[in-house]
Amino acid sequence: MRSPGERQDAPPAPARRSGAASSAIMASGTLVSRALGFVKTVLITVAIGSVTTVSDVFELANTLPNLIYVLVAGGIFNAVLVPQIIKASRTADDGGADYISRLLTLAVLALLGVTAVVVALAGPIVRTMGTDWTEAQLSLGLTFALFTFPQIFFYGLYTVVGQVLNARGAFGWYMWAPVVNNVVAIAALLVFIQQFGAFAEAEHSLDDWTPAKTFWLAAMATVGVATQALVLFWPLGRLGLRLRPRFGWRGIGLSTAARLAGWTLATGIIANLAFLALTKVAAIPTGYRPEYLAMDPPQQIAGVAALNQASMLYSLPHGVIGLSIATVLFNRMAAASTDGDRAGMVASLSSSLRITGVATVFATVALVVFAGPLGMLFSGGVPSAGAVIGQVVTVIAIGAPFMSTSFMLGRAFYAQEDARTPFLVQVGVALFTVACALLIASLAPPHLVIFAVAGCYAAQNILSTLIYHLVLVRRIGDYDLARIMDSHARILVASLLAGVVGAVALFLLGGYDPDGFPWTNQLTAIATVAVGGTVMGIAYLGALRLCRVRELDSLVRPVLARLAR
Repeated sequence: MRSPGERQDAPPAPARRSGAASSAIMASGTLVSRALGFVKTVLITVAIGSVTTVSDVFELANTLPNLIYVLVAGGIFNAVLVPQIIKASRTADDGGADYISRLLTLAVLALLGVTAVVVALAGPIVRTMGTDWTEAQLSLGLTFALFTFPQIFFYGLYTVVGQVLNARGAFGWYMWAPVVNNVVAIAALLVFIQQFGAFAEAEHSLDDWTPAKTFWLAAMATVGVATQALVLFWPLGRLGLRLRPRFGWRGIGLSTAARLAGWTLATGIIANLAFLALTKVAAIPTGYRPEYLAMDPPQQIAGVAALNQASMLYSLPHGVIGLSIATVLFNRMAAASTDGDRAGMVASLSSSLRITGVATVFATVALVVFAGPLGMLFSGGVPSAGAVIGQVVTVIAIGAPFMSTSFMLGRAFYAQEDARTPFLVQVGVALFTVACALLIASLAPPHLVIFAVAGCYAAQNILSTLIYHLVLVRRIGDYDLARIMDSHARILVASLLAGVVGAVALFLLGGYDPDGFPWTNQLTAIATVAVGGTVMGIAYLGALRLCRVRELDSLVRPVLARLAR
Protein backbone atom coordinates (compact mmCIF):
# COMPACT_ATOMS: atom_id res chain seq x y z
CA MET A 1 0.00 0.00 0.00
CA ARG A 2 1.25 3.49 -0.91
CA SER A 3 0.71 6.53 1.30
CA PRO A 4 -1.40 9.27 -0.33
CA GLY A 5 1.56 11.60 -0.76
CA GLU A 6 3.94 9.08 -2.32
CA ARG A 7 4.95 9.55 -5.96
CA GLN A 8 3.40 6.87 -8.14
CA ASP A 9 6.23 6.87 -10.69
CA ALA A 10 9.17 6.64 -8.31
CA PRO A 11 11.40 3.64 -8.89
CA PRO A 12 12.00 1.23 -6.07
CA ALA A 13 14.73 2.25 -3.66
CA PRO A 14 17.98 0.38 -4.09
CA ALA A 15 18.47 -2.52 -1.80
CA ARG A 16 20.69 -1.73 1.16
CA ARG A 17 23.74 -3.83 1.57
CA SER A 18 26.29 -3.65 4.36
CA GLY A 19 29.63 -2.05 3.57
CA ALA A 20 31.40 -5.27 4.47
CA ALA A 21 29.24 -7.34 2.12
CA SER A 22 29.65 -4.85 -0.73
CA SER A 23 33.40 -4.76 -0.22
CA ALA A 24 33.58 -8.55 -0.20
CA ILE A 25 31.56 -8.84 -3.42
CA MET A 26 33.65 -6.20 -5.19
CA ALA A 27 36.95 -7.59 -3.93
CA SER A 28 36.06 -11.14 -4.95
CA GLY A 29 35.06 -9.95 -8.42
CA THR A 30 38.35 -8.10 -8.80
CA LEU A 31 40.40 -11.09 -7.67
CA VAL A 32 38.57 -13.53 -9.95
CA SER A 33 38.88 -11.12 -12.87
CA ARG A 34 42.61 -10.66 -12.30
CA ALA A 35 43.14 -14.40 -12.04
CA LEU A 36 41.25 -15.04 -15.29
CA GLY A 37 43.09 -12.14 -16.93
CA PHE A 38 46.34 -13.82 -15.96
CA VAL A 39 45.12 -17.07 -17.54
CA LYS A 40 44.05 -15.19 -20.68
CA THR A 41 47.48 -13.59 -21.04
CA VAL A 42 49.20 -16.95 -20.69
CA LEU A 43 46.88 -18.48 -23.29
CA ILE A 44 47.65 -15.66 -25.72
CA THR A 45 51.33 -16.56 -25.47
CA VAL A 46 50.48 -20.24 -25.95
CA ALA A 47 48.50 -19.34 -29.07
CA ILE A 48 50.77 -16.79 -30.80
CA GLY A 49 53.96 -16.71 -28.73
CA SER A 50 55.34 -13.77 -26.80
CA VAL A 51 58.55 -12.45 -28.35
CA THR A 52 57.07 -12.64 -31.85
CA THR A 53 55.91 -10.22 -34.52
CA VAL A 54 52.27 -11.35 -34.42
CA SER A 55 52.11 -11.05 -30.61
CA ASP A 56 53.58 -7.54 -30.70
CA VAL A 57 51.23 -6.37 -33.47
CA PHE A 58 48.19 -7.81 -31.71
CA GLU A 59 49.25 -6.44 -28.31
CA LEU A 60 49.55 -2.93 -29.71
CA ALA A 61 46.23 -3.12 -31.58
CA ASN A 62 44.47 -4.53 -28.50
CA THR A 63 46.05 -2.01 -26.10
CA LEU A 64 45.38 1.14 -28.12
CA PRO A 65 41.55 1.13 -27.69
CA ASN A 66 41.88 1.30 -23.92
CA LEU A 67 44.56 3.98 -24.12
CA ILE A 68 42.56 6.07 -26.58
CA TYR A 69 39.36 5.68 -24.57
CA VAL A 70 41.05 6.83 -21.35
CA LEU A 71 42.75 9.69 -23.18
CA VAL A 72 39.69 10.97 -25.05
CA ALA A 73 36.71 10.03 -22.89
CA GLY A 74 37.70 8.13 -19.75
CA GLY A 75 38.62 11.18 -17.71
CA ILE A 76 35.44 13.00 -18.71
CA PHE A 77 33.24 10.07 -17.73
CA ASN A 78 34.93 9.42 -14.40
CA ALA A 79 35.41 13.03 -13.35
CA VAL A 80 32.23 14.61 -14.76
CA LEU A 81 29.48 12.13 -15.65
CA VAL A 82 29.93 9.67 -12.78
CA PRO A 83 29.60 12.27 -9.96
CA GLN A 84 26.55 13.70 -11.71
CA ILE A 85 24.94 10.26 -11.92
CA ILE A 86 25.55 9.62 -8.23
CA LYS A 87 24.17 13.05 -7.28
CA ALA A 88 21.02 12.62 -9.39
CA SER A 89 20.41 9.11 -8.05
CA ARG A 90 20.45 10.39 -4.48
CA THR A 91 18.64 13.71 -4.80
CA ALA A 92 16.10 13.60 -7.66
CA ASP A 93 12.48 12.72 -6.91
CA ASP A 94 12.38 10.11 -9.65
CA GLY A 95 15.62 8.48 -8.49
CA GLY A 96 17.46 10.34 -11.25
CA ALA A 97 15.67 8.46 -14.07
CA ASP A 98 15.20 11.49 -16.33
CA TYR A 99 18.66 12.88 -15.66
CA ILE A 100 20.39 9.52 -16.09
CA SER A 101 18.46 8.91 -19.32
CA ARG A 102 19.80 12.20 -20.71
CA LEU A 103 23.36 11.43 -19.61
CA LEU A 104 23.25 7.90 -21.04
CA THR A 105 21.92 9.24 -24.34
CA LEU A 106 24.66 11.86 -24.47
CA ALA A 107 27.33 9.30 -23.54
CA VAL A 108 26.21 6.80 -26.18
CA LEU A 109 26.16 9.43 -28.92
CA ALA A 110 29.57 10.80 -27.88
CA LEU A 111 31.07 7.31 -27.75
CA LEU A 112 29.68 6.42 -31.15
CA GLY A 113 31.18 9.59 -32.59
CA VAL A 114 34.59 9.09 -31.01
CA THR A 115 34.70 5.42 -31.99
CA ALA A 116 33.70 6.17 -35.58
CA VAL A 117 36.45 8.79 -35.91
CA VAL A 118 39.10 6.50 -34.41
CA VAL A 119 38.13 3.55 -36.61
CA ALA A 120 38.20 5.83 -39.68
CA LEU A 121 41.71 6.91 -38.68
CA ALA A 122 42.90 3.38 -37.90
CA GLY A 123 45.41 3.40 -40.74
CA PRO A 124 47.19 6.65 -39.78
CA ILE A 125 47.11 5.66 -36.09
CA VAL A 126 48.78 2.30 -36.75
CA ARG A 127 51.36 3.91 -39.02
CA THR A 128 52.11 6.56 -36.39
CA MET A 129 52.59 3.99 -33.65
CA GLY A 130 54.51 1.53 -35.84
CA THR A 131 56.95 3.94 -37.48
CA ASP A 132 59.64 1.33 -38.15
CA TRP A 133 57.30 -1.51 -39.12
CA THR A 134 57.37 -3.27 -42.47
CA GLU A 135 54.41 -3.04 -44.82
CA ALA A 136 53.36 -6.58 -43.89
CA GLN A 137 53.40 -5.69 -40.19
CA LEU A 138 51.44 -2.51 -40.81
CA SER A 139 48.88 -4.40 -42.87
CA LEU A 140 48.29 -6.94 -40.10
CA GLY A 141 48.22 -4.13 -37.54
CA LEU A 142 45.51 -2.33 -39.51
CA THR A 143 43.49 -5.54 -39.82
CA PHE A 144 43.68 -6.12 -36.07
CA ALA A 145 42.86 -2.46 -35.36
CA LEU A 146 39.68 -2.51 -37.43
CA PHE A 147 38.45 -5.35 -35.23
CA THR A 148 39.70 -4.03 -31.87
CA PHE A 149 39.13 -0.25 -32.07
CA PRO A 150 35.32 -0.61 -31.63
CA GLN A 151 36.21 -1.64 -28.05
CA ILE A 152 36.38 2.12 -27.30
CA PHE A 153 32.59 2.33 -27.45
CA PHE A 154 32.06 -0.63 -25.16
CA TYR A 155 34.66 0.51 -22.60
CA GLY A 156 32.75 3.77 -22.25
CA LEU A 157 29.37 2.06 -22.10
CA TYR A 158 30.64 -0.28 -19.39
CA THR A 159 31.90 2.67 -17.32
CA VAL A 160 28.71 4.72 -17.48
CA VAL A 161 26.21 1.89 -16.98
CA GLY A 162 28.37 0.39 -14.25
CA GLN A 163 28.44 3.65 -12.32
CA VAL A 164 24.65 3.94 -12.56
CA LEU A 165 24.46 0.52 -10.91
CA ASN A 166 26.98 1.55 -8.25
CA ALA A 167 25.00 4.71 -7.50
CA ARG A 168 21.89 2.59 -6.95
CA GLY A 169 23.65 0.14 -4.63
CA ALA A 170 24.21 -2.72 -7.12
CA PHE A 171 27.96 -2.81 -6.58
CA GLY A 172 28.80 -6.38 -7.55
CA TRP A 173 27.88 -6.26 -11.23
CA TYR A 174 30.44 -3.59 -12.15
CA MET A 175 33.28 -5.61 -10.62
CA TRP A 176 32.14 -9.01 -11.90
CA ALA A 177 31.38 -8.02 -15.51
CA PRO A 178 35.08 -8.19 -16.54
CA VAL A 179 34.98 -11.85 -15.50
CA VAL A 180 32.54 -12.45 -18.37
CA ASN A 181 34.92 -10.65 -20.73
CA ASN A 182 37.81 -12.89 -19.69
CA VAL A 183 35.70 -16.04 -19.96
CA VAL A 184 34.73 -15.16 -23.56
CA ALA A 185 38.35 -14.35 -24.45
CA ILE A 186 39.66 -17.55 -22.85
CA ALA A 187 37.09 -19.66 -24.70
CA ALA A 188 38.05 -18.02 -28.00
CA LEU A 189 41.75 -18.62 -27.38
CA LEU A 190 41.12 -22.28 -26.59
CA VAL A 191 39.27 -22.59 -29.91
CA PHE A 192 42.18 -20.83 -31.66
CA ILE A 193 44.68 -23.29 -30.17
CA GLN A 194 42.45 -26.26 -30.98
CA GLN A 195 41.83 -25.12 -34.56
CA PHE A 196 45.25 -23.81 -35.57
CA GLY A 197 47.68 -25.29 -33.04
CA ALA A 198 49.83 -23.72 -30.33
CA PHE A 199 52.69 -21.42 -31.29
CA ALA A 200 55.30 -23.92 -30.08
CA GLU A 201 54.02 -26.32 -32.75
CA ALA A 202 52.70 -24.10 -35.56
CA GLU A 203 54.78 -20.90 -35.09
CA HIS A 204 52.10 -18.60 -36.52
CA SER A 205 53.71 -15.85 -38.59
CA LEU A 206 52.78 -13.08 -41.00
CA ASP A 207 53.22 -15.47 -43.91
CA ASP A 208 50.64 -18.03 -42.78
CA TRP A 209 48.17 -15.73 -41.03
CA THR A 210 44.52 -16.17 -42.11
CA PRO A 211 41.20 -14.32 -41.65
CA ALA A 212 39.97 -17.19 -39.45
CA LYS A 213 42.87 -16.61 -37.06
CA THR A 214 42.06 -12.90 -36.99
CA PHE A 215 38.45 -13.67 -36.08
CA TRP A 216 39.24 -15.90 -33.11
CA LEU A 217 42.01 -13.63 -31.84
CA ALA A 218 41.05 -10.01 -32.53
CA ALA A 219 37.30 -10.10 -33.25
CA MET A 220 36.55 -12.28 -30.24
CA ALA A 221 38.63 -9.97 -28.02
CA THR A 222 36.16 -7.22 -28.93
CA VAL A 223 33.20 -9.55 -28.41
CA GLY A 224 34.49 -10.10 -24.87
CA VAL A 225 34.66 -6.36 -24.15
CA ALA A 226 31.20 -5.88 -25.68
CA THR A 227 29.78 -8.65 -23.51
CA GLN A 228 31.32 -7.02 -20.45
CA ALA A 229 29.32 -3.86 -21.19
CA LEU A 230 26.07 -5.37 -22.46
CA VAL A 231 25.66 -7.78 -19.56
CA LEU A 232 25.17 -4.76 -17.27
CA PHE A 233 21.89 -3.86 -18.97
CA TRP A 234 20.18 -6.83 -17.31
CA PRO A 235 20.69 -5.58 -13.72
CA LEU A 236 20.09 -2.02 -14.98
CA GLY A 237 16.63 -3.08 -16.16
CA ARG A 238 15.88 -4.60 -12.76
CA LEU A 239 16.37 -1.23 -11.05
CA GLY A 240 13.01 -0.09 -12.39
CA LEU A 241 14.29 3.30 -13.53
CA ARG A 242 12.51 3.00 -16.90
CA LEU A 243 15.41 4.61 -18.75
CA ARG A 244 14.91 5.63 -22.37
CA PRO A 245 16.65 7.87 -24.91
CA ARG A 246 16.25 11.51 -23.85
CA PHE A 247 17.69 14.54 -25.62
CA GLY A 248 18.29 18.07 -24.39
CA TRP A 249 21.28 18.68 -22.18
CA ARG A 250 21.23 22.43 -21.68
CA GLY A 251 21.12 23.49 -18.05
CA ILE A 252 21.75 20.11 -16.46
CA GLY A 253 25.02 21.19 -14.85
CA LEU A 254 27.65 19.42 -16.96
CA SER A 255 29.67 22.57 -17.67
CA THR A 256 29.91 23.37 -13.96
CA ALA A 257 30.97 19.82 -13.15
CA ALA A 258 33.57 19.92 -15.93
CA ARG A 259 35.11 23.10 -14.52
CA LEU A 260 35.30 21.58 -11.04
CA ALA A 261 36.91 18.43 -12.44
CA GLY A 262 39.29 20.32 -14.71
CA TRP A 263 42.49 19.48 -12.82
CA THR A 264 41.56 15.81 -12.64
CA LEU A 265 40.81 15.71 -16.37
CA ALA A 266 44.05 17.48 -17.22
CA THR A 267 46.07 15.13 -15.00
CA GLY A 268 44.67 12.07 -16.77
CA ILE A 269 45.25 13.52 -20.22
CA ILE A 270 48.87 14.46 -19.49
CA ALA A 271 49.64 11.05 -17.98
CA ASN A 272 48.15 9.13 -20.88
CA LEU A 273 49.81 11.25 -23.55
CA ALA A 274 53.17 10.47 -21.96
CA PHE A 275 52.28 6.79 -21.73
CA LEU A 276 51.24 6.82 -25.40
CA ALA A 277 54.67 8.23 -26.30
CA LEU A 278 56.38 5.36 -24.45
CA THR A 279 54.09 2.84 -26.15
CA LYS A 280 55.10 4.22 -29.55
CA VAL A 281 58.77 3.78 -28.65
CA ALA A 282 58.09 0.26 -27.36
CA ALA A 283 56.76 -0.63 -30.83
CA ILE A 284 60.14 0.09 -32.46
CA PRO A 285 61.74 -3.38 -31.92
CA THR A 286 58.94 -5.15 -33.82
CA GLY A 287 60.12 -3.67 -37.11
CA TYR A 288 63.64 -5.00 -36.54
CA ARG A 289 62.65 -8.52 -35.47
CA PRO A 290 63.17 -10.12 -38.94
CA GLU A 291 66.69 -8.67 -39.00
CA TYR A 292 67.55 -10.11 -35.57
CA LEU A 293 66.01 -13.50 -36.34
CA ALA A 294 68.20 -13.68 -39.46
CA MET A 295 71.36 -13.50 -37.35
CA ASP A 296 73.50 -16.55 -36.71
CA PRO A 297 72.42 -17.68 -34.19
CA PRO A 298 68.94 -16.03 -34.22
CA GLN A 299 68.53 -13.42 -31.48
CA GLN A 300 65.29 -12.89 -29.55
CA ILE A 301 64.23 -9.26 -29.24
CA ALA A 302 61.63 -8.08 -26.71
CA GLY A 303 58.67 -6.04 -27.96
CA VAL A 304 55.37 -4.55 -26.81
CA ALA A 305 53.96 -7.91 -25.71
CA ALA A 306 56.93 -8.68 -23.45
CA LEU A 307 56.75 -5.18 -21.95
CA ASN A 308 53.03 -5.44 -21.20
CA GLN A 309 53.44 -8.87 -19.62
CA ALA A 310 56.24 -7.60 -17.39
CA SER A 311 54.17 -4.51 -16.58
CA MET A 312 51.22 -6.67 -15.55
CA LEU A 313 53.43 -8.62 -13.14
CA TYR A 314 55.06 -5.59 -11.53
CA SER A 315 51.74 -3.79 -11.04
CA LEU A 316 50.06 -6.76 -9.34
CA PRO A 317 51.20 -5.86 -5.79
CA HIS A 318 49.78 -2.36 -6.19
CA GLY A 319 46.55 -3.60 -7.76
CA VAL A 320 45.87 -6.27 -5.13
CA ILE A 321 47.27 -4.68 -1.97
CA GLY A 322 48.08 -1.04 -2.62
CA LEU A 323 44.72 0.03 -4.02
CA SER A 324 42.78 -1.77 -1.28
CA ILE A 325 44.75 0.01 1.44
CA ALA A 326 44.64 3.32 -0.46
CA THR A 327 40.83 3.22 -0.53
CA VAL A 328 40.65 3.04 3.26
CA LEU A 329 43.51 5.53 3.57
CA PHE A 330 41.78 8.15 1.44
CA ASN A 331 38.57 8.01 3.47
CA ARG A 332 40.45 8.39 6.74
CA MET A 333 42.68 11.18 5.47
CA ALA A 334 39.75 13.07 3.95
CA ALA A 335 37.86 12.87 7.25
CA ALA A 336 40.92 14.00 9.20
CA SER A 337 41.54 16.87 6.77
CA THR A 338 37.93 18.01 7.05
CA ASP A 339 38.21 18.04 10.85
CA GLY A 340 41.55 19.85 10.75
CA ASP A 341 43.15 16.83 12.41
CA ARG A 342 46.74 16.91 11.13
CA ALA A 343 47.88 14.21 13.53
CA GLY A 344 45.14 11.85 12.34
CA MET A 345 46.00 12.49 8.72
CA VAL A 346 49.71 11.84 9.31
CA ALA A 347 48.95 8.68 11.28
CA SER A 348 46.78 7.28 8.48
CA LEU A 349 49.34 8.08 5.78
CA SER A 350 52.26 6.68 7.77
CA SER A 351 50.41 3.49 8.67
CA SER A 352 49.33 2.83 5.10
CA LEU A 353 52.80 3.41 3.63
CA ARG A 354 54.35 1.05 6.17
CA ILE A 355 51.72 -1.67 5.78
CA THR A 356 51.85 -1.55 1.99
CA GLY A 357 55.62 -1.88 2.07
CA VAL A 358 55.30 -5.32 3.67
CA ALA A 359 53.74 -6.59 0.44
CA THR A 360 55.33 -4.45 -2.28
CA VAL A 361 58.99 -4.70 -1.22
CA PHE A 362 58.75 -8.47 -0.88
CA ALA A 363 56.99 -8.68 -4.26
CA THR A 364 59.85 -6.77 -5.89
CA VAL A 365 62.47 -9.18 -4.53
CA ALA A 366 60.32 -12.18 -5.48
CA LEU A 367 59.89 -10.88 -9.05
CA VAL A 368 63.66 -10.52 -9.40
CA VAL A 369 64.41 -13.96 -7.93
CA PHE A 370 61.81 -15.79 -10.03
CA ALA A 371 62.05 -13.57 -13.14
CA GLY A 372 63.22 -16.51 -15.25
CA PRO A 373 60.35 -18.92 -14.49
CA LEU A 374 57.85 -16.04 -14.69
CA GLY A 375 59.24 -15.13 -18.10
CA MET A 376 58.98 -18.75 -19.14
CA LEU A 377 55.34 -18.71 -18.09
CA PHE A 378 54.66 -16.06 -20.76
CA SER A 379 57.09 -17.42 -23.33
CA GLY A 380 54.75 -19.56 -25.41
CA GLY A 381 56.97 -22.52 -24.47
CA VAL A 382 60.19 -21.05 -25.96
CA PRO A 383 62.99 -20.88 -23.32
CA SER A 384 64.96 -18.16 -25.13
CA ALA A 385 61.84 -15.98 -25.18
CA GLY A 386 61.27 -16.72 -21.49
CA ALA A 387 64.79 -15.56 -20.68
CA VAL A 388 64.26 -12.26 -22.49
CA ILE A 389 60.92 -11.61 -20.74
CA GLY A 390 62.49 -12.47 -17.40
CA GLN A 391 65.17 -9.85 -17.99
CA VAL A 392 62.48 -7.23 -18.67
CA VAL A 393 60.69 -8.26 -15.45
CA THR A 394 63.92 -7.80 -13.48
CA VAL A 395 64.35 -4.22 -14.73
CA ILE A 396 60.76 -3.09 -14.29
CA ALA A 397 60.30 -4.73 -10.87
CA ILE A 398 62.48 -2.07 -9.22
CA GLY A 399 59.64 0.44 -9.49
CA ALA A 400 56.96 -1.74 -7.90
CA PRO A 401 57.15 -0.36 -4.31
CA PHE A 402 57.32 3.22 -5.55
CA MET A 403 54.12 2.78 -7.58
CA SER A 404 52.06 2.34 -4.41
CA THR A 405 54.06 4.93 -2.46
CA SER A 406 53.57 7.60 -5.13
CA PHE A 407 49.88 6.80 -5.44
CA MET A 408 49.30 7.11 -1.70
CA LEU A 409 51.25 10.35 -1.37
CA GLY A 410 49.11 11.74 -4.18
CA ARG A 411 45.95 10.74 -2.29
CA ALA A 412 47.13 12.94 0.59
CA PHE A 413 46.66 16.00 -1.64
CA TYR A 414 43.27 14.89 -2.96
CA ALA A 415 42.18 14.35 0.66
CA GLN A 416 42.89 18.06 1.19
CA GLU A 417 40.77 18.86 -1.89
CA ASP A 418 43.91 19.84 -3.80
CA ALA A 419 43.86 18.46 -7.35
CA ARG A 420 46.23 21.13 -8.67
CA THR A 421 49.37 19.73 -7.03
CA PRO A 422 48.93 16.19 -8.45
CA PHE A 423 48.44 17.80 -11.87
CA LEU A 424 51.69 19.75 -11.59
CA VAL A 425 53.53 16.65 -10.38
CA GLN A 426 52.12 14.71 -13.31
CA VAL A 427 53.29 17.41 -15.71
CA GLY A 428 56.83 17.08 -14.37
CA VAL A 429 56.75 13.29 -14.61
CA ALA A 430 55.24 13.48 -18.11
CA LEU A 431 58.01 15.78 -19.31
CA PHE A 432 60.56 13.34 -17.90
CA THR A 433 58.77 10.45 -19.65
CA VAL A 434 58.65 12.18 -23.02
CA ALA A 435 62.34 13.10 -22.70
CA CYS A 436 63.13 9.45 -21.95
CA ALA A 437 61.07 8.35 -24.94
CA LEU A 438 62.97 10.68 -27.26
CA LEU A 439 66.34 9.57 -25.89
CA ILE A 440 65.46 5.87 -26.13
CA ALA A 441 64.15 6.23 -29.69
CA SER A 442 67.28 8.04 -30.84
CA LEU A 443 70.05 6.29 -28.88
CA ALA A 444 69.03 2.77 -27.83
CA PRO A 445 69.67 -0.15 -30.22
CA PRO A 446 66.47 -2.09 -31.04
CA HIS A 447 67.24 -5.06 -28.79
CA LEU A 448 67.65 -2.75 -25.76
CA VAL A 449 64.64 -0.47 -26.36
CA ILE A 450 62.21 -2.45 -24.19
CA PHE A 451 64.72 -2.66 -21.33
CA ALA A 452 65.16 1.11 -21.49
CA VAL A 453 61.38 1.63 -21.51
CA ALA A 454 61.01 -0.74 -18.54
CA GLY A 455 63.66 1.30 -16.73
CA CYS A 456 61.70 4.45 -17.54
CA TYR A 457 58.57 2.87 -15.99
CA ALA A 458 60.49 2.30 -12.77
CA ALA A 459 62.14 5.74 -12.85
CA GLN A 460 58.73 7.43 -13.30
CA ASN A 461 57.47 5.98 -10.04
CA ILE A 462 60.65 6.87 -8.17
CA LEU A 463 60.60 10.44 -9.49
CA SER A 464 56.93 11.04 -8.66
CA THR A 465 57.52 9.67 -5.14
CA LEU A 466 60.41 12.10 -4.58
CA ILE A 467 58.44 15.09 -5.90
CA TYR A 468 55.35 14.25 -3.84
CA HIS A 469 57.56 13.84 -0.75
CA LEU A 470 59.21 17.24 -1.16
CA VAL A 471 55.91 19.04 -1.75
CA LEU A 472 54.12 17.22 1.07
CA VAL A 473 56.85 18.06 3.58
CA ARG A 474 56.48 21.72 2.67
CA ARG A 475 52.70 21.42 3.00
CA ILE A 476 52.24 19.52 6.28
CA GLY A 477 55.77 19.05 7.61
CA ASP A 478 57.16 15.72 8.77
CA TYR A 479 54.73 12.86 8.13
CA ASP A 480 56.46 10.32 10.37
CA LEU A 481 59.20 9.77 7.79
CA ALA A 482 61.75 8.35 10.24
CA ARG A 483 59.37 5.60 11.31
CA ILE A 484 58.41 4.88 7.68
CA MET A 485 62.05 4.57 6.64
CA ASP A 486 62.88 2.39 9.64
CA SER A 487 60.02 0.01 8.80
CA HIS A 488 60.99 -0.16 5.13
CA ALA A 489 64.63 -0.84 6.03
CA ARG A 490 63.53 -3.77 8.22
CA ILE A 491 61.16 -4.98 5.49
CA LEU A 492 63.94 -4.78 2.89
CA VAL A 493 66.31 -6.82 5.06
CA ALA A 494 63.60 -9.43 5.65
CA SER A 495 62.81 -9.53 1.92
CA LEU A 496 66.48 -9.97 0.98
CA LEU A 497 66.87 -12.80 3.50
CA ALA A 498 63.80 -14.48 2.02
CA GLY A 499 65.20 -13.78 -1.46
CA VAL A 500 68.33 -15.75 -0.63
CA VAL A 501 66.16 -18.69 0.43
CA GLY A 502 64.10 -18.33 -2.76
CA ALA A 503 67.26 -18.26 -4.89
CA VAL A 504 68.52 -21.46 -3.22
CA ALA A 505 65.16 -23.14 -3.87
CA LEU A 506 65.31 -22.03 -7.51
CA PHE A 507 68.86 -23.39 -7.81
CA LEU A 508 67.78 -26.77 -6.42
CA LEU A 509 64.91 -26.84 -8.94
CA GLY A 510 67.35 -26.24 -11.80
CA GLY A 511 66.44 -22.62 -12.46
CA TYR A 512 70.01 -21.58 -13.24
CA ASP A 513 70.55 -24.39 -15.75
CA PRO A 514 69.28 -23.68 -19.31
CA ASP A 515 68.21 -27.33 -19.50
CA GLY A 516 66.74 -27.35 -15.97
CA PHE A 517 63.22 -28.24 -14.87
CA PRO A 518 61.77 -24.65 -14.92
CA TRP A 519 62.76 -24.20 -18.57
CA THR A 520 61.06 -27.37 -19.85
CA ASN A 521 57.66 -25.81 -20.58
CA GLN A 522 55.09 -23.44 -19.13
CA LEU A 523 53.67 -26.03 -16.73
CA THR A 524 57.06 -26.66 -15.16
CA ALA A 525 57.50 -22.89 -14.86
CA ILE A 526 54.20 -22.69 -12.94
CA ALA A 527 55.30 -25.53 -10.67
CA THR A 528 58.63 -23.80 -10.03
CA VAL A 529 57.01 -20.50 -9.11
CA ALA A 530 54.47 -22.28 -6.89
CA VAL A 531 57.03 -24.36 -4.99
CA GLY A 532 59.81 -21.78 -4.85
CA GLY A 533 57.38 -18.96 -4.07
CA THR A 534 55.87 -20.92 -1.19
CA VAL A 535 59.30 -21.63 0.29
CA MET A 536 60.30 -17.97 -0.09
CA GLY A 537 56.99 -16.81 1.42
CA ILE A 538 57.44 -18.99 4.51
CA ALA A 539 61.00 -17.72 4.87
CA TYR A 540 59.71 -14.14 4.61
CA LEU A 541 57.24 -14.62 7.45
CA GLY A 542 60.06 -15.86 9.64
CA ALA A 543 62.37 -13.04 8.55
CA LEU A 544 59.68 -10.43 9.36
CA ARG A 545 59.46 -11.81 12.88
CA LEU A 546 63.25 -11.85 13.16
CA CYS A 547 63.46 -8.22 11.99
CA ARG A 548 60.59 -7.21 14.31
CA VAL A 549 58.35 -5.85 11.57
CA ARG A 550 55.12 -5.11 13.41
CA GLU A 551 53.19 -4.07 10.31
CA LEU A 552 52.69 -7.70 9.28
CA ASP A 553 49.76 -8.11 11.67
CA SER A 554 48.12 -4.93 10.33
CA LEU A 555 48.38 -6.30 6.79
CA VAL A 556 47.15 -9.82 7.56
CA ARG A 557 44.29 -8.89 9.88
CA PRO A 558 42.00 -7.21 7.28
CA VAL A 559 42.79 -9.94 4.74
CA LEU A 560 41.73 -12.66 7.17
CA ALA A 561 38.64 -10.65 8.10
CA ARG A 562 37.70 -10.31 4.42
CA LEU A 563 38.18 -14.04 3.85
CA ALA A 564 35.98 -14.74 6.85
CA ARG A 565 33.24 -12.52 5.40
